[in-house]
Amino acid sequence: MRLDKYLADMCVGSRSQVKQLIRKGSVFINGNKATDPGMAVGDADTVVCDGVTISHRDHFYYMLNKPAGIITATEDNRQQTVLDLFPENMRKRLFPVGRLDKDTVGLLIITDDGALCHELMAPSHHVDKRYLLHTDAPMTEEDVSAFREGLVLNDGTAFKEAELDIDPDDPCSAVITISEGKYHQIKRMLSARGKEVIYLKRLSVGELELDESLGEGEYRELTEQELIILHKKKSNRL
Repeated sequence: MRLDKYLADMCVGSRSQVKQLIRKGSVFINGNKATDPGMAVGDADTVVCDGVTISHRDHFYYMLNKPAGIITATEDNRQQTVLDLFPENMRKRLFPVGRLDKDTVGLLIITDDGALCHELMAPSHHVDKRYLLHTDAPMTEEDVSAFREGLVLNDGTAFKEAELDIDPDDPCSAVITISEGKYHQIKRMLSARGKEVIYLKRLSVGELELDESLGEGEYRELTEQELIILHKKKSNRL
């Protein structure tokens, strides 16, 4: 593989940016200064840029604490997207796993691993997703029972059973766990029970939990342990 393509694929910068780094003498291959962007790089080579070893990786995985007001999309001509929160040179290969509504905040996985995306989001795999929600009216045990039995809307839309755990100190606050991801699902379920959702935050996908140290709009790479969790789910086909 060409050196400039290798560095660009590893999100060091765009092809033009990495060529500038090479010309400035910032890139070394096996301890020798690289002089040509077209130099060949193999798996056995050690590439260092600005003192940092750039190891080859097949995929990238990020945890994003999505803020309100931006859409879950790769690009949009009118609205800010979740990928706009990432450097431009990283956006070409990344995409969000699933979606969160524009006004919903919380955990969103950003990756370039299409197989993982399918395993986590396919309806047949039943990956639990947990959300914190606030409503404009108190929730009741009748709501808990209705969700646990599965809810059918007047238009015939059927939702699978969901667990609603109401805060005993604040009946307008609850944590809900669903295994689907239908359009505006939680809002529609609560609306059918006469409540409006005024705040919604995704806390977890499967066993992967939102890092609460991340502020809204911030992201970080997944840890090795978190990757083990995700790929364990993938191999078990949840």
